[in-house]
Amino acid sequence: MPSRNLEKIYLGENFYHIYNRGINKKKIFADKEDFSVFLNLLKRYLDSAPVTDASGREYDWLHEKLELLAFCVMPNHFHLLIYQHTPNVMTRLLRGVGTSYSGYFNKKYKRSGPLFQDRFKASNISNDEYLIHISRYIHLNPSGYRTYEWSSLPYYLNKKKAAWITPSRILELFDGDDYKEFVADYEDHKKMLDDIRVELADS
Repeated sequence: MPSRNLEKIYLGENFYHIYNRGINKKKIFADKEDFSVFLNLLKRYLDSAPVTDASGREYDWLHEKLELLAFCVMPNHFHLLIYQHTPNVMTRLLRGVGTSYSGYFNKKYKRSGPLFQDRFKASNISNDEYLIHISRYIHLNPSGYRTYEWSSLPYYLNKKKAAWITPSRILELFDGDDYKEFVADYEDHKKMLDDIRVELADS
């Protein structure tokens, strides 16, 4: 029986929380190069100008079709928060990134077969309150989240900038440094964390 996720239609002009992990919960990012390759693949598709391969052919360019709002890449899984302008375009992004990264990883570590547990899960986000909590959940994934290298939090704190990451859709819901304080505020974190986990399991 096909999974419920395979039957979903992902709507345009909507927010989505995307999640996937390594097969059998194994590591899919073993060193700094692995993390960098994955993020550079996202950049390839989402940067402000098209990128070409060694033969001069353009890769699929999705900058005007999809915005990456937040991310966190952990050793055995990753989270993305996106705003999708064009219906189902996230499948093009995840297929392209997943195929290229799996090929890189399998070659580097001399393995074969699927790298990811299954097709990605994607939960629709329908209101601003849930949207900001999802962004916090993503940024709080690592235990040392304040200094973690492989999340989008530095882009929210004005420590980094890039054309392929769009934190403004979240930050415009806050005043000044309020987002930094919001991330550090754990008062209602556990309940929202549990709600998000349930949502992902049902996706």
